[in-house]
Amino acid sequence: MIDVIETTLAWRRLSPRMLVIHPFQEVVRAAPALLGLLVAGTSSGGQGQWWSIGGVGLMVVLGMLRWFTTTYRITPEHVQVRRGLLTRKVVTVPRDRVRTVDVTSHVLHRVLGLARVEVGTGTSERRREGRLKLDALTAAEAARLRVELLHRSPAAPVAPVTPSEGAPVAEGAPVASPVAPPAGSTPAAETELARMRPAWVRFGPFTMSGLVTVGVIAGFVSRLVSEGNVDLGRVGPVQETWRWFSAMSLLLEIATVVLVLVVFVSVASTLGYVLAFGNFRLTRHTEGTLHVTRGLLTTRATTIEERRLRGVEVSEPLLLRAVRGARLSAVTTGLRTAQGSQRGGSMLLPPAPRADAVSVARLVLPRAAGTPSAAPATPASPATSASVASSAVEASPVTADLTAHGPAALRRRFTRAYGVHALVLAVLLALWWWAGLPSWTWLTAAVLLPLTALLAADRYRSLGHALTSGYLVTRWGSLSRRRVALECDGVIGWNIERSFFQRRARLATLTATTAAGKQGYQVPDVDLAEALRLAAAGTPGLLDPFLVKAHHVS
Repeated sequence: MIDVIETTLAWRRLSPRMLVIHPFQEVVRAAPALLGLLVAGTSSGGQGQWWSIGGVGLMVVLGMLRWFTTTYRITPEHVQVRRGLLTRKVVTVPRDRVRTVDVTSHVLHRVLGLARVEVGTGTSERRREGRLKLDALTAAEAARLRVELLHRSPAAPVAPVTPSEGAPVAEGAPVASPVAPPAGSTPAAETELARMRPAWVRFGPFTMSGLVTVGVIAGFVSRLVSEGNVDLGRVGPVQETWRWFSAMSLLLEIATVVLVLVVFVSVASTLGYVLAFGNFRLTRHTEGTLHVTRGLLTTRATTIEERRLRGVEVSEPLLLRAVRGARLSAVTTGLRTAQGSQRGGSMLLPPAPRADAVSVARLVLPRAAGTPSAAPATPASPATSASVASSAVEASPVTADLTAHGPAALRRRFTRAYGVHALVLAVLLALWWWAGLPSWTWLTAAVLLPLTALLAADRYRSLGHALTSGYLVTRWGSLSRRRVALECDGVIGWNIERSFFQRRARLATLTATTAAGKQGYQVPDVDLAEALRLAAAGTPGLLDPFLVKAHHVS
């Protein structure tokens, strides 16, 4: 036992195999500048090539120094990482502040049997100094560390980790399952709630994530051209393409650009969807955690403690909503939200059929006290666990009927939509009259007036709220409709805001503040009396002093 404690408290190094990964990562990160030096050296008679070779050597040395200057240790009270050569820095995180442990393996990590571990403490995304990152550990050590920190198990030596039954695990990838239990103990059981289905790939083109790919490629090419002083106008294929494109009429040019962009974005979005969410699997463990694994080339495993779960969010972007799709995210303390539901750790279900998102939400929502329980969660089929959830008898907050916000909110939606549209149209008309702007600009804005009306009507139809089964439910948005079910026990305060125009319409925006998710969820443009009723019913007694005072003043 003494040997175990001494081994645990000792400073440990990362895996020596990271000496292959970090130099490669540094070279890839500096690739545009290095390629620019190479191109510039070639055009100037080869004098700049030595600078490029020297740059590669410098990147390799910097990558190797990380292994020699980085150590870590796990104590019964803290997680500590020590790094730096000239400036020594020690980051310490109390173990009771650990909220998430993300295990990620890129392609090179998986080839070498490594994984990157990132320990989150629930701090904001801007305060990166409060997060620990270990790049890289062996896959077995990463899986053991995740279980040890999140399940508050005592530190123990590295033990072999076996993949969970039925989970597809590539060779060398980090295994998303607990450490092998000691002899005589009961292994941790898990229940599968959802698994990736091939039919879900049809939602890939409607995520529009390929637009990010277009931006990344454009930025890379722009930087490469800038660093290498390359004139694209002198490149043969570019000249031929531009000559062929210039021979078209204006309408044909616009149609060609739109068609090419749509095809490219659709293909890139589908490919990105498959790579990001392939092998997706959501499971519930008996230790009280939800475990999400996903990714083909780059695998990622995220664990969410159910005791920190405060609700769920069902988001339906316009294109995804058109094909009856939706995403599901967790509203929980300690998970990052700044990167979005797809990239952040709060994602519970990728773009999938809305019925499946609702079914999974019913399974993962904490049950409110005093409400009848739902049907027990049983291991799901490889398709999904939707059939299990659909048989639940409890009225779920994600399917409860919502209260509409009345005619005043409807008028406000149309007033704001037409006000913005009229302002844009007036500016375009002024520029056409005085600055010679093409007339098609303001004509296009005038033609789009019916679309503005449809958008305003859809925004009003999306508005709604309810208070059911111990949850505050709110829905809003059109281009991205969102429905949030927030546990009232997780609400720590209420904000009521009224702008000048809202006061004239007798409306208010009620915001439920919480330590989870985005720290605040709004019920926009609701009647003031209804806003006060929601706040008083959501947290009984919290508003009593203010309501009594307001009564005496009146």
